[in-house]
Amino acid sequence: MSDCIFCKIASHEIPSEIVYEDEKICVYKDLSPQAPVHVLMIPKKHIESLDDVTEEDQELLGYMLYKVHDIVKLMGIENGYRVVSNNGEDAFQTVKHMHLHILGGRKFGWPPG
Repeated sequence: MSDCIFCKIASHEIPSEIVYEDEKICVYKDLSPQAPVHVLMIPKKHIESLDDVTEEDQELLGYMLYKVHDIVKLMGIENGYRVVSNNGEDAFQTVKHMHLHILGGRKFGWPPG
């Protein structure tokens, strides 16, 4: 999508601190980190939200979850981490491109939010 900031990051039109990239996903540091380690994992395919996932996206989303452990190791996260997907306005999804937040490097409280 031409006006999507995450699509522009994935296509290198907008500079970002990318920590991992392959043909399916792009992972980069969050501009407003909420933990010592806070990266965003986005699919290179534009999917607006989890509500817009189709049957053909199953493999891509499974791949994203599979890659989380590689990113955690790459970022040096030990003793646990949190994976978050904000979906919709009430959940504070501010960019309409499905993404995962991977956070670590500190102890998290419960319940979140």
